[in-house]
Amino acid sequence: MIKQLSVFVQNEIGSLAGVTTVLKENNINLRAIASFDTPEFAILRMVVDDPEKAKKYLTDNGFAVKMSEAVAVELEDRPGELDRMLHTIADAKLGVNYIYSIVLRSGKVPLMIVNTEDLVKTAAVLTESGFIVAEQEDMK
Repeated sequence: MIKQLSVFVQNEIGSLAGVTTVLKENNINLRAIASFDTPEFAILRMVVDDPEKAKKYLTDNGFAVKMSEAVAVELEDRPGELDRMLHTIADAKLGVNYIYSIVLRSGKVPLMIVNTEDLVKTAAVLTESGFIVAEQEDMK
């Protein structure tokens, strides 16, 4: 499993740039990002190369940050792989809370970040089905 950050930002012009500026100024490499918005605020879910450091610097700069775990799964770049992964999860009677991807990985296959109600079981059933589940060190 990997660590991801959820950063809560005001839904206003420049707020996302404030987050990326903190990461840039502290030499933290952003691996994946997804934005989920509501009328008042946005939630950025991010995978970075150093989540502990990123959380500290973002918190020090006034951002509300939550660190949590997610499952990162390697998917071959061919039709039907995402469908196969989602059916594997569904067949294990697990619901997907959200999903986003890391596409550019220096010549490696894409990763799909997935969150379910039982991450340990999700990682286990995917591994048993032949998927490769990435670890935090794979994010560096």
